[in-house]
Amino acid sequence: MNLQNVEQARFNMIEQQIRPWNVDDSTVLGLLERVKREDFVPLAHKALAFADLEIPLPAGQAMLAPRLQARMVQDLALKPTDKVLEIGTGSGFTTALLASLAQRVISLEINPELATLARANLQKANITNAEVRVADGVKGAGAEAPFDAILLGGSVTEAPQQLLSQLKVGGRLIAIVGNEPVMHAMLITRTSQTDFKSAELWDTVAPRLQNFPEPSAFKF
Repeated sequence: MNLQNVEQARFNMIEQQIRPWNVDDSTVLGLLERVKREDFVPLAHKALAFADLEIPLPAGQAMLAPRLQARMVQDLALKPTDKVLEIGTGSGFTTALLASLAQRVISLEINPELATLARANLQKANITNAEVRVADGVKGAGAEAPFDAILLGGSVTEAPQQLLSQLKVGGRLIAIVGNEPVMHAMLITRTSQTDFKSAELWDTVAPRLQNFPEPSAFKF
């Protein structure tokens, strides 16, 4: 792909996939123009960088479709002073979007190979305020808590209490919750030390995050 074709493909991704998915925040749309998604896609799949699909990553993981990444980042409504926790770094593209909007991002990736890849991608993109750690995201990062915002980069059966407890009052967590074939993006806001309110935002399906508990299929 020559440069002109790349920029046309990026423009088409934004106008034909992302905007129609109710991503209309001009800051987020501007980021999608600037942060080079193709630099976060494995070489073998570079031609798919702007396609409306999940892209395979090492270790059997996947990069979410661009519209999902953009919509989740938009719906978190980050402020420049926010400290953000991301669960599931993947190739680091969502991390780069978050870091471009927030003060600091800590991203937890369970797979060391992916963590190394993401660090290299973020360095190439000159993102200096995101730290990728090899860790099991289920536990969060208690020592760094509380967070203004938490993003789960894959689906879970339900939002884990351990992560919700790491939110500041007023902080919010976004996750794709449920089981196939029906999952929803949920935004959960901590309204006090003991209370949370949740809003179901939109329907989608996304690959599972590793190691998060699955409920028993049996109902007694």
